[in-house]
Amino acid sequence: MGTQEYGFETLAVRAGWWDGDPQTGAVAPPIYLSSNFVFETCDAVNDILTRGPEGAFVYSRGSNPTEVVLEQRLAALEGAEAALAFNTGVSAIIAGVTHLVRSGDHIVAGQTLYAAAQYFFRSILRDRFGVEVTFVDATDPANIAAAIRPTTKVVYVETPANPTIVLTDLAALGRITRDYPGITTIVDNTFASPYLQRPLAYEGIDVVLESATKYLAGHSDVLGGVLAGRRELMDAIRLDTLINLGGPIDAMSAWLVLRGVKTLPARVDRQCAAAQQIAEYLEAHPKVATVYYPGLPSHPQYELARRQMAQPGGMITFDLAGGLAAGKATLDSFRLIRRAVSLGDCDTLAEHPASMTHNDNFVSPADRLASGITDGLVRLSVGLESVDDLLEDLDQALARA
Repeated sequence: MGTQEYGFETLAVRAGWWDGDPQTGAVAPPIYLSSNFVFETCDAVNDILTRGPEGAFVYSRGSNPTEVVLEQRLAALEGAEAALAFNTGVSAIIAGVTHLVRSGDHIVAGQTLYAAAQYFFRSILRDRFGVEVTFVDATDPANIAAAIRPTTKVVYVETPANPTIVLTDLAALGRITRDYPGITTIVDNTFASPYLQRPLAYEGIDVVLESATKYLAGHSDVLGGVLAGRRELMDAIRLDTLINLGGPIDAMSAWLVLRGVKTLPARVDRQCAAAQQIAEYLEAHPKVATVYYPGLPSHPQYELARRQMAQPGGMITFDLAGGLAAGKATLDSFRLIRRAVSLGDCDTLAEHPASMTHNDNFVSPADRLASGITDGLVRLSVGLESVDDLLEDLDQALARA
């Protein structure tokens, strides 16, 4: 059954498992908790590994039947030829990028990134393995174009970026990188999810990356990561760094992500509606200096968000006038909103980057400030609770800021 004729909601529920189990009629795919698979001959092993996981398996570090259902569903949602499922989003970053670069190569990256991605690029690739990395303000694609060198192999951006919710113009980025056949352009789409944004729809964008832990799974009960793109590239990454760095998703986690993906559209619709109300409330609050939410006309990239995102998303960042003390006091005063570092959950989660995910152990103060992360910045991932209850909790917590 083809996928192009179906809507996103149908693909989220059925892709990769259209007709259920032909033997039992099971609606949900089984969880294959088998690490090994029997094969007929010695020669069959190499054939299977070379051909990829199309109905034949050797060892679950390479692929697993439950994982394959997930990968087919994710490929359909991203509009990709193929997808790979990893045990974490960080594993997806590491496997994808290390497959593409060697010592002496060059990467252009957005300066505002998830803290673990920043650490990987700066402290591991650059400082230990001799891969040069240039960080640029990716809100202006001209900065990316200016940073490209003959040795550039990867351009890597997040949009919306973590945690400042700044955007990269995907159409403009693609127009730049499509003229460089030796460059692979990777877009981290975690804050949007494929329901709100499909980077692969833009010519010149090669790979989309998601932390499946977040919106795709949506319940804070599983870790996972995704790469999606051309089949040839995905097959090469599987045989190279997914298998040999040991990063595939396990069968139980793959099943949990599959279950979460089914409700992705319904969850995100509600989260976007609630986030809009909360962002408008925060913008009017006297203790809030600035609100960063693509659904507000005050966001400097409001029009860009309307062009490339179906909705503005469920993530809000706001800057408190009182700085570090105000940020920590607000977080510590929440009664309903949970203090937690993840996002995309059914529960509303808040974090203070300067003291939590982007603290001095992970990102230097200078690099943090260059990324637009001020000491009073608070990141809010809006969940599925009553909006009135969330507003009441914000009100009482801000009173203590």
